[in-house]
Amino acid sequence: MTHVDERASGGSGNSPDKQLWTAGSGRAGRRRTVTYADAGVSIHAGERAVELLKGKVKRAHRPEVMGDLGGFAGLFKLDMSKYREPVLASSTDGVGTKLVIAQTLQIHDTVGIDLVAMVVDDLVACGAEPLFLLDYIACGEVVPDRVAEIGAGIADGCRYAGCALLGGETAEHPGVMRPDEYDISGTGVGVVEHDAILGKHRVEVGDAVIAMRSSGLHSNGYSLVRHVLLGQGRMRLETVIDEFGSQRTLGEELLTPTKIYARDCLDLMKECEVRALAHITGGGVPGNLVRVLPETADAVVDRSTWRPQPIFDLVRAKGRIEEMEMEATFNMGVGMMAVVAPADADRALAFLAGRGIESWQVGEVVEGTGEVQMVGSYTSG
Repeated sequence: MTHVDERASGGSGNSPDKQLWTAGSGRAGRRRTVTYADAGVSIHAGERAVELLKGKVKRAHRPEVMGDLGGFAGLFKLDMSKYREPVLASSTDGVGTKLVIAQTLQIHDTVGIDLVAMVVDDLVACGAEPLFLLDYIACGEVVPDRVAEIGAGIADGCRYAGCALLGGETAEHPGVMRPDEYDISGTGVGVVEHDAILGKHRVEVGDAVIAMRSSGLHSNGYSLVRHVLLGQGRMRLETVIDEFGSQRTLGEELLTPTKIYARDCLDLMKECEVRALAHITGGGVPGNLVRVLPETADAVVDRSTWRPQPIFDLVRAKGRIEEMEMEATFNMGVGMMAVVAPADADRALAFLAGRGIESWQVGEVVEGTGEVQMVGSYTSG
């Protein structure tokens, strides 16, 4: 496997495109040697991608970042005077088969936002402030403009989350991946005070459960979506779906970037007593809210308090998918949940509304055995 350092600024010696000749013997005479470019790897393309990315990466900056792009490692100076007992948190994730939609439509500047959202909102779920992120882009062929578009989305996501894009790598995998194929992943690091770590140890009976609206499918369940809509449903990504509004196509809906909640959740923790946060990803509300419940309590979630976006209705109807399967696969319109002290429920809702986040009280914590009870029916009409 060959890697092209996405952030490297130096060359690699001889140009991979330069023809090298060696003295032969007999009738063979002079013969051409094999180069890296012959194997399908272009160092020049990687370096060009780096140049295109530099301006974008600078927008995702924090004052703690040391040095510039091009080193062997990213440097981040942690000001220890700001913390009493700091704990580092780390998370790694990818975007999954949502990338297939982006590659089909040749739209590459939003999946980076999805990547950042998947990483930083896992970090904030334990109360950690995301500090920096490193990305990894694997592709069949390094096309500088395409890599720059992907990187620009990652930089935008980091800027929204308030973290730095500290570095990364682009790997060219000729013969393993198709020229137009790529995959991306990222690892983020955050910090939280030891006594401020959120989780099930803080949750109490009587706490209010607050739901925050998702922007749509986010980045989970796309294998099922592609199967029921594009496979057996034979729908086209260019098809305009009236229910989506504003002449919006199926492809545009499927590529809606994942909502990033990190900054809003960190500020919410300063505004009121947040006991736990649950990032609603694969597994849906039941599979993620349960992760922050103690063994002595259940969370009752009332479906009648919200209506999932039309994309969920479309997937369910086209695939004839049962409700429990939908809830176990998709976020169903909820991207983040906060468990707050009951006296702070109204305050939390007012704060989130002021930040432009649609939110509502979806339920409460009751005595139980550590389960999520989904009750009622989703609002329709």
